[in-house]
Amino acid sequence: MGQIKVDKNVGGIEGLCIIEPAVHGDARGYFMETYNQKDMEEAGLNMQFVQDNQSCSTKGVLRGLHFQKEFPQGKLVRVIKGHVFDVAVDLRSGSDTYGKWFGVELTEENKKQFYIPEGFAHGFLVLSDVAEFCYKCTDFYHPGDEGGLAWNDPEIGITWPQVTGEYPGSASAGGYRLQDGTGLNLSEKDQKWDGIRNTFKF
Repeated sequence: MGQIKVDKNVGGIEGLCIIEPAVHGDARGYFMETYNQKDMEEAGLNMQFVQDNQSCSTKGVLRGLHFQKEFPQGKLVRVIKGHVFDVAVDLRSGSDTYGKWFGVELTEENKKQFYIPEGFAHGFLVLSDVAEFCYKCTDFYHPGDEGGLAWNDPEIGITWPQVTGEYPGSASAGGYRLQDGTGLNLSEKDQKWDGIRNTFKF
């Protein structure tokens, strides 16, 4: 294999992968290949990407849990600045791990990448002052096709690091904070998603 190390089916969930590129560093800095199709194929990953996205968020921002219904996207995500906790939830109908979640810390230091195939809800929480987040997608974004899942649904039970607060019966961020006092910051739309019991299945 080439410049990547692939840990498949992480958390016991088929399809989720953590990918660690080889980092070549010296006193001047470092170099790494962030994506190499040949290396991916040698690792048994045959997805094709059609769109790259990048976002910047401040501490306490929680984006998600998002998915596209009719045009589902596989995503290869990484952080180029800062520190986030990244989460995927299995929404595949008939999956042995339906409703199960897995999370991983992605930072500019560890340079890990997380591959989330089609059929999952995805979101992340920013734990640093600022985070820049990059991801490759296997399908284009289609406005109006977006769905979502309540980030704090107790039936899923995601353990978001550093988050304190009690479930208010909805996806509202009110009353939730990081341990340093930073309030959680969610979009208005992300505070209206429903729990998994009433969520779209792939």
